[in-house]
Amino acid sequence: MSIEHDFDVSFVASLALREKQIQQNYRPIIAVHKWFARRPGTLFRALLLSELGDRPLAETFYQRNDFPGIRVLDPFMGGGTPLIEANRVGCDVQGFDINPMSTWIVREELEHIDLGAYAEAAGELTRSLAEAVGDYYRTDCPRYGDPDCPVKYFLWVKILDCDACGRQFDLFPGYLLAENRRHPRNVLVCPACGELNEVDDRKHPGLCAHCRSLLQVAGPAKRNRCDCPHCGHTNIYPRPAEGPPRHRLFAIEYYNPARKSLHEGRFFKKPDARDLARADAATACFASLEPTFVPDQPIPSGDETDRLHRWGYGRYRDLFNPRQLLALELGCRHIAAVGDSRLRHALATNLSDLLRYQNMLCRYDTMALKSLDIFSVHGFPVGLVQCESNVLGIRNGNGLGVGSGGWVNIIDKYTKAKRYCDTPFEVRQKGGRKVQVPIEGEWIGERRDGARSRAIGLHCASSTELELADASLDAVFTDPPYFGNVQYGELMDFCYVWLRRLVGGEAEGLERESTRSSHELTGNLTQDRDLGHFAAGLSAVYTRMARALKPGAPLAFTYHHNRIDAYYAVGIAILDAGLVCSASLPCPAEMSGSIHIHGTGSSIVDTVLVCRTTGKMRRQWLFDGPSGLAAIVAEDLSRLTLAGRVPTQGDTRCIVFGHLTRMAIWNLRGVWNRERPMADKIAAFAETAAGFGHLDEVMALLDERKVAEDRPPPYTEEISSRGEPFDAIPF
Repeated sequence: MSIEHDFDVSFVASLALREKQIQQNYRPIIAVHKWFARRPGTLFRALLLSELGDRPLAETFYQRNDFPGIRVLDPFMGGGTPLIEANRVGCDVQGFDINPMSTWIVREELEHIDLGAYAEAAGELTRSLAEAVGDYYRTDCPRYGDPDCPVKYFLWVKILDCDACGRQFDLFPGYLLAENRRHPRNVLVCPACGELNEVDDRKHPGLCAHCRSLLQVAGPAKRNRCDCPHCGHTNIYPRPAEGPPRHRLFAIEYYNPARKSLHEGRFFKKPDARDLARADAATACFASLEPTFVPDQPIPSGDETDRLHRWGYGRYRDLFNPRQLLALELGCRHIAAVGDSRLRHALATNLSDLLRYQNMLCRYDTMALKSLDIFSVHGFPVGLVQCESNVLGIRNGNGLGVGSGGWVNIIDKYTKAKRYCDTPFEVRQKGGRKVQVPIEGEWIGERRDGARSRAIGLHCASSTELELADASLDAVFTDPPYFGNVQYGELMDFCYVWLRRLVGGEAEGLERESTRSSHELTGNLTQDRDLGHFAAGLSAVYTRMARALKPGAPLAFTYHHNRIDAYYAVGIAILDAGLVCSASLPCPAEMSGSIHIHGTGSSIVDTVLVCRTTGKMRRQWLFDGPSGLAAIVAEDLSRLTLAGRVPTQGDTRCIVFGHLTRMAIWNLRGVWNRERPMADKIAAFAETAAGFGHLDEVMALLDERKVAEDRPPPYTEEISSRGEPFDAIPF
């Protein structure tokens, strides 16, 4: 068996597409802690079973698999998907990542926990917090007169003092609070009195029911300018010299359990005097503390963090309001006092993940009516309206969480994730239904009662400097960094500075001040890391992997990028390592609706590049010009369409780049000199790849074939391709 022969593109793509639409339902383990751009677990399970199994993939996928003694390594483990899938099928695994948050998260994902003890410890934490700060998350219901209803979200707007008249005003980009999709009517904030009005027609909202002023949807703040409503002077923002932005509480969404069954829609209100007094009381309570765990570190410069500097945020603590800082500080104090290290680490992980919602960069989704966590976009976008979630969370009468961003939500997700480790499953499509298929006998972790233990080695270290025994690995599966990648080190510092203060010294890598490293293999303008840096680093890693792999064992990894030159670095690394790329296989790996992808023209399809020192290449995968390349790409597009993905131009572009990379490697493998200067190697690879055709030529040929228009029938496992002839060329 081998990936080249047994990987079924249509079968795997159909699974990956469904998984990425709601990944927590297919792989609940990802909810242990946020990580970025996780690839589908179904993809790496399929790669492992294609390589290690002895039966058709569609058969083994839904059955128990166990491969004792097989050693799998991931040199860029990130969120840990390849290692989790390898561990689940009985392999011994090793993982390395330069980012200490990665090492911490993957260890939490894989390490066994007593869920009963965890539930008790989590309950003690939430009860302690409820007693200390619960009153600060209550409000009175003006509609029915009920006191002390739990708040779901506090909504804040940034404010300025006018340069001309000195009076304070709001920076509203718009006055729409809620759309009439998940609420019966549109909710608008009155620009004059701040009262909330429910209207049917956003285009003609009418007059405020309270002050009779004209309602409007568009706000005055746009393109970093806002006219003062008092004197008309045009003010410019942001003003970093004045420090962090100031905010005004202007609306509350709350939950009234006594009236929910009879009430239509959500509960909204303008804050009253008691609400403002509660916020002031929380501020005073935090001011009376001497914080132990609130991080005071300056925010260092970076491609992403410089956005924060432009808004006057100088320290990480500036990104939170006093009520949030109070609840987080008290939560940290409770966790630090937990005696059992496994439980303490689990709760520390929970708090770190909770930070995504407990900060003043979260936004409120006016359609979905929920908080968007700070990483809903892979960066630090600073909005003008911010959403503060109830830190405790809310449960309804059925015990289910209401809203998002509180301890209730985080604990529930973590529990579900660790329960999945003990009893993993797959999701199978049967007709129009999704059915969970328990995979009895498989499990995730280092130990389980009555089962053999599995070796797990996780390290915070640069894979460019690894020393591994020759011919000691059976496979390397990974999702490497992409050139021009999101600056994960910059983003993860937001969580890391808290986690480090809470459990620093208890895990490898947490002695560092920051998760950032000069060894990161990403393009970064601030750090002067260019394409040559990326290629050299990737080459150093792949060379070490090639030496450590047994002869013919695979190094398989996912990759996609919008630029062809980013693939040059990948090809150079493979050639420097003495490897040959024997397959380039397409598979969906992102969610098309993701905020950072939707509407950008980016691809959601990765190419899986399979590399070996020795092996076999399918003869039909070879080509010598644009027409041959177009024919191979057309087949890939057909298989993706069969799986339910109508490929976009972005998808097609990445598939083309993958095949060009594979063929350039094939042609250069016998004459490659890894000792040449990097600039020469980039030029040589670029010239060779260009010799097989340019993107525009291939796209034009594909348009002529009208591949996307000739759609095959919907995918079913029964018509999945099996046992195709493998006319192989050895290398």
